Amino acid sequence: MRILVINGHPDPRPERLCAALATAYGEGARTGGHEVRRIDVGALGFGLLRDPEDFLEPARDPDIVKAQGDIAWAEHLVFVHPLWEGMAPALLKGFMEQVACGGFAFVGGGAGNPKRGLTGKSAHLVVTMGMPALAFRFLFGAFGVRAFARGMLRLSGVKPVRKTYLGGVELSESRRAGWLKHMAELGRKGL
Repeated sequence: MRILVINGHPDPRPERLCAALATAYGEGARTGGHEVRRIDVGALGFGLLRDPEDFLEPARDPDIVKAQGDIAWAEHLVFVHPLWEGMAPALLKGFMEQVACGGFAFVGGGAGNPKRGLTGKSAHLVVTMGMPALAFRFLFGAFGVRAFARGMLRLSGVKPVRKTYLGGVELSESRRAGWLKHMAELGRKGL
């Protein structure tokens, strides 16, 4: 399988948990015989969309054009990001908006359903957070992650979209090794 791992943390330093999880997933995927590419969103230089008309134009930024090529190549997308204010960091959302430009991800169909540009791809969202994962899912409804999955991925035709929540990351450094092992196993299986 062709897998694209996207580290959505705005800080791409390798000591960040999200970077380590992305690395572990990628290494596991290679061990499983999968082809792997990676994008570190925090290392890219791109502007944010400010005008609705800009969304209709094809991407021009070289980092975004390359990312579109990597996404088109991939069969499976893995997003690793922290939970900030209940959702993905703004930089990751801005990246996804830029990637979707010019009809790459979807084209609105007026009164009908949009034309989905990423049909046939699956995804896995790996979300780290300070709070317990069960609290995020059941007390807070995981609304921000569900919006990312439905509004950015499913709208573009990506399905299924799996989710893994890693909670209490600031409280337990001892769980880090287990999480890295789990990510490597998910990568090996291409999940």
